[in-house]
Amino acid sequence: MANGKYRDGRWSVPGKRAKGYAEERKAKVHKWGNKEGKELTDYEAGMRSGYLQCQNDHGGMFKYGQARDAGFSKKDAGEMSKKPWKEIKSIIERAKKGKGGK
Repeated sequence: MANGKYRDGRWSVPGKRAKGYAEERKAKVHKWGNKEGKELTDYEAGMRSGYLQCQNDHGGMFKYGQARDAGFSKKDAGEMSKKPWKEIKSIIERAKKGKGGK
């Protein structure tokens, strides 16, 4: 687990997140989690418009893809994609060199 209080590295495929957030914005209430059924604040509705979430999702997808290219299993790549890039970059580079990559 990383140092941040809220950092667990979760990300999702952007299309799936967008669909869920669109449903929440239309209903104007939380549909999942510990706030389920409570009304969305203006800030929360804005977050669901997606820019910051999109950055996180694309970062996670990039790290997952790099790990898979280096030869890691889907499970290992998924776990690695939740960690900060600084932590996994050297591991991925070593794995790529070990399998004849750059």
